[in-house]
Amino acid sequence: MTDPILVTGGTGTLGRRLVPRLRDAGRDVRILTRHGRPDEDGVRYLTGDLATGEGIEAAVDGAGTILHLAGSNKGDDELTRNLLRAVSARGGRPHLVYISVVGADRVPQASAIDRTMFGYFGSKLATERVVVESGLPWTTLRATQFHDLILTVVQALAKLPVALVPTGSFQPVETDEVAARLVELALGEPAGLVPDMGGPRVYSSVELMRSYLRAAGRSRPVLPVRMPGRAAAAVRAGAVVAPDHAVGRRTWEQFLADRLGAGRQVPAPVRPGR
Repeated sequence: MTDPILVTGGTGTLGRRLVPRLRDAGRDVRILTRHGRPDEDGVRYLTGDLATGEGIEAAVDGAGTILHLAGSNKGDDELTRNLLRAVSARGGRPHLVYISVVGADRVPQASAIDRTMFGYFGSKLATERVVVESGLPWTTLRATQFHDLILTVVQALAKLPVALVPTGSFQPVETDEVAARLVELALGEPAGLVPDMGGPRVYSSVELMRSYLRAAGRSRPVLPVRMPGRAAAAVRAGAVVAPDHAVGRRTWEQFLADRLGAGRQVPAPVRPGR
């Protein structure tokens, strides 16, 4: 195929790793952005807004594949509907590739506290349904939590004298590895809901925090906090991990060593009984 590939969210954490891989594969890339910027070799930046629909029709026109990475904590389903309305208006049938999250279908949204704390999962599930009902050929990948996201969270929690850590199980995965998998899917045939993608190991939130503190050379008491609600209970029970799909290779400790320790090795947390 020689049709260009449109990437929404192409300037974000995942998009910045994904776009160069598409270019390395010889594909012309369009990036939808709310803020205009100069084009680069093989990459066009098209100004548009998924929230208002402005500029979207021009961006999707002629695209053979749309990699839909743009997202937020709520309202993603409506943004995706706006994208699909533009596709329909232009009469195209691109391959729609969507990035979702492991646990989208397993984290309840039963109460206000569930939706406040874990509404991201509900938003992702609603968007998955919009993709399925679009009538377009589609592929959806669910991934576990990116290393970059986990680092942002633990850094914020560690700012207090005592690190208050909501309890749960997590399986961080390397962002670049997810980008590589998405490119593989985008260059292939539509495949529907593909197998989940998780990092190489499941950790407790306390393990993640202690590993971070050790790598950063910081000392803080770590206090586990049991959060209320059915969604939090699901996270504690393993709803957002995929141990049977631990296909990622780069570990949390390796990520921390490279990001915080100038490449020095960070010992893995010791599990009880080992």
